[in-house]
Amino acid sequence: MSAASGAVVKQELPTLSLRHQPSGLNGCFKTAAVSFPEYIEQCRSIIMQSRPDLNGKSLDKIIAGNSPFELVPAAAYPAGKKKAYRRGILLTHGLSDSPYFMRHLAGIFQENGFRVMALLLPGHGTRPGDLLDVHWSEWQKCVAYGVDQLSREVDEVYLGGYSAGATLSIHQSLHDARVRGLFLFAPALKISPKAAFANFHKSYSWMKPAAQWLTIKPDLDEYKYESFPKNAAAQMYALTQALHKSLNKREVKIPVFAVTSQDDVTVRTSAAVDFMLQASHPANKLVYYFSNAATIPQAFAKDRFEAVDSVFPEQKILGSAHTAIVLPPEDSYYGECGAYNNCAHYYPLAIDKYAICNTQPGEIWSGEITRENLRKHTLRRLMFNPNFLSMKLAMGRFIDNLPV
Repeated sequence: MSAASGAVVKQELPTLSLRHQPSGLNGCFKTAAVSFPEYIEQCRSIIMQSRPDLNGKSLDKIIAGNSPFELVPAAAYPAGKKKAYRRGILLTHGLSDSPYFMRHLAGIFQENGFRVMALLLPGHGTRPGDLLDVHWSEWQKCVAYGVDQLSREVDEVYLGGYSAGATLSIHQSLHDARVRGLFLFAPALKISPKAAFANFHKSYSWMKPAAQWLTIKPDLDEYKYESFPKNAAAQMYALTQALHKSLNKREVKIPVFAVTSQDDVTVRTSAAVDFMLQASHPANKLVYYFSNAATIPQAFAKDRFEAVDSVFPEQKILGSAHTAIVLPPEDSYYGECGAYNNCAHYYPLAIDKYAICNTQPGEIWSGEITRENLRKHTLRRLMFNPNFLSMKLAMGRFIDNLPV
C-alpha cells in the first residue's frame, strides 16, 4: 500500500554513509592562479570524482547544476570604456547550496547587460562531508579570486549573493574598492550565537562520528545538501562575526539592492532590515516579503522600500521562505511543478508526515517551516518565489538608476 493511500512508510533512521565523509578534494580553495574557464573545468572534475550518487542520465545534469558558470551579455550592449564589458557581476550561492540557485538571477543580469560569473564555494557541490573541515576564509578566498577574474573584463564590478553568499559579498566589498554595488538575497547577517559552540564536539567525535552533525538526512536533493555538519554552522557564525567587526569600522556607501522575508527561520530578517537602514546610498532598495502586515517595518522612505504580500491561499502558500527567494515558479527542479519536494524537516522523527509530504502534492501547503505553519499543516518548505517576476522588475528599475 502506498503512502498516498494513508499507510505509513517505514524508513530506517539516518545513518552515515560515504556522502558524509570528506572527499579530500574540496576542503579549500586551490585555483587562484587559473583562468575562470579553467576554474570551471577543475570544479567539474572535482564534482565528478566526489559524488557517489552520480548515475546514468542524471550525471551531466547534476554536474552542470553544481558547477560554477559564466554568461556574457547580448552583443547589442555597448562595450566598456576600458575593458571588454561595462558591467559585471559575481554571484555567490548560500551555505549548503550550489551555483544552481544563482542561474535564474544570472539570466536577469545577463538580460540587463552584465557579464556574469558564478562561483562554487569550497566544501559545496560535492558531498556534505566536505563541509566537515572547511574554514570560512576559504570561501572568502574564492570570492576574492572571482572579483580578480571579473575585474579583468569589466569596468564596473558588482557582487550578488544569496544567504551566506550575500554575507561574503558584503565582506568583500568592505575591503575592495573595485566593488561598485551589491545585490543581496536573504542575507545571512545574523544567526544563532549557539553556532559559536558547534565545534565543541571535536574533542570526542573521533569516537562517535555522528556527533559532528547537526542533522543527518537522506540527501535526496541534487543541488543542495540536506545533511548539515556542526562545522558549517560554526564557520557561518565566525563569518558573521568577522563581517560585523568590519562594519563597525567601515560604512557601506555603495548602492545596495536587497530582498528579505519576514518569515525567514534560517537567518534573522531584522538584521537585514537594520543593515539597510544604516546603508547610506540614496539608490538603495529593500524588497520585503510579508505574511503579517501588522509587523512591516515603518522606518524606510517609500522610494527605498517595497513591501510585497507573500501569501497565496489559492496556491496553498502561507508565505515566503528563506529557500524560496531566488527561484521562479517555472524552475524545473524546485518550482511549482518541480521534481523535488522539500520535506526533510520531517525526517526521521515524523516519517508518516515525510511520506505524505512527498506523495500528496495537491493536499500539501507550502511556506516557511515556522512553528505556527507546522502546527497548522503538513508542510513543504517553499522552494520558489511566486513574486519572482515583480522582483525581476524591481531589480531592473534599480539597475536603471545605478550611477553612471
